[in-house]
Amino acid sequence: MDPLLLLAFVPAALALNLTPGADMMFCLGQGLRSGPRAAVAASAGVSAGAIVHMTLAGLGLGAIVATVPYVFDVIRWIGVAYLLWLALTALRSTVRQSDVAPLGAFQAFRQGFLVNLSNPKVILFVLAFVPQFVDPTRGSVLAQFLAYGLIIAFGGFVVNGLVGIFAGSLGRSMASSSKFQRWIGYITGGIFAGLALRLAILERS
Repeated sequence: MDPLLLLAFVPAALALNLTPGADMMFCLGQGLRSGPRAAVAASAGVSAGAIVHMTLAGLGLGAIVATVPYVFDVIRWIGVAYLLWLALTALRSTVRQSDVAPLGAFQAFRQGFLVNLSNPKVILFVLAFVPQFVDPTRGSVLAQFLAYGLIIAFGGFVVNGLVGIFAGSLGRSMASSSKFQRWIGYITGGIFAGLALRLAILERS
């Protein structure tokens, strides 16, 4: 990898990680719903999904998703349906809070992974952003994509995890209040529903 391109990429990736977006809001919602441990696991799942997107882009498969509208829309609507299911689950928890157990780490990881993986906007962003820092004359393009992907994934894991930990600590400190827990369910459900709406109206351009 070109050291100068790498030096330019790191602050750009950090700025990307610090920009509030769907991944950050998802980890925030998981933290509020299930606590800091679940939030960190969800953040790890999101980062794992990002690595998959980077791998697909490096292999050239991302171009298929970017240019074939049918494939794009199938993935997008799967993501919308999944987020709506998460929203309904969170809203149902406001009815009988005692019957709803917090998510375990594996469940939170899986949800974060699936939410990121079913968002085609991620791979479109990868195809637009990362190639600017790839030098084909310096060896494997796939290896460079993966190296940059690891940088983005690690930064996102740290930032999103910290946001989720903060939200989870807040939720845990107020866990004894049933009214607060109901509102947490409403807020979390609203976050997931908002992410579903955002993905549903996403333009392919």
